[in-house]
Amino acid sequence: MRWEERDLVRAARELGHEVILIQVTKRPFWLTRPNELGNLDFTIQRCVSFYRALASTVILEEQGIPVVNNSQVIMSCEDKLYTTAKLAKEGIPVPETVIAFSREACFEAAEKLGYPVVVKPIYGSWGRMISRALDREGLDEILEFRENMQSPHFKVHYLQEYVEKPGRDIRAYYFWGEVPAAIYRVSDMWKTNTALGGKAIPAELNEEQVDLIRAAGEALGGGILGVDLIEKGSENLVLEVNGIPQYKNVVRVTGRDLSSMIIDLTVKHFKK
Repeated sequence: MRWEERDLVRAARELGHEVILIQVTKRPFWLTRPNELGNLDFTIQRCVSFYRALASTVILEEQGIPVVNNSQVIMSCEDKLYTTAKLAKEGIPVPETVIAFSREACFEAAEKLGYPVVVKPIYGSWGRMISRALDREGLDEILEFRENMQSPHFKVHYLQEYVEKPGRDIRAYYFWGEVPAAIYRVSDMWKTNTALGGKAIPAELNEEQVDLIRAAGEALGGGILGVDLIEKGSENLVLEVNGIPQYKNVVRVTGRDLSSMIIDLTVKHFKK
């Protein structure tokens, strides 16, 4: 287990709840008979693998066990195409983004966005496989790699405007309508993910940013979410929403007991 899972167990037990640990790789999950998981009030999904998380969540839900986050939220947050389309539909500000299915369409889109452009996989996390094309030649080289990868989702090209950040972005947390904590992820590199060396420092959010985080969380279905903001001058844009967020670095630098908040607010949600 990662730090987050161990701390969730600690928090749940301290709050007086019984905890049953389910390691999805150590047992079969039946579709045609009960899985004998005990009398569970709800489960908290913490699989690192998106596909394991989604599959195990669907099975539990279909057998009547509530999961946080539910399968629709997990699927919506994992797919950057859906996430951005949903946020844009709800009027939530996001970077200019376009999908293309061929090199010719990518070049046309990039000319309209203006170089540099950011090219992302529609599935993925921790800043992996995200590239920046400074010009048409650079974009052509990125597309050459993508089109020769085995996974078919790399043939769906997600292009986004490059935003000149003030050396940081914001990772904030949405728990059932509340925004309990946030950090700046600071780096001299253009990718500021802490997984890639970005430094976490506490962030003080203004009212506009809190409202934006709440709106993004509601748009993607609510629950327990990580919301990434990027500052474009005086404007705040929602970059991504994470359906199974990590938060060790946030607890470390803010001192907030996020695990206890997750347990307490989730219990209150299901008691309503």
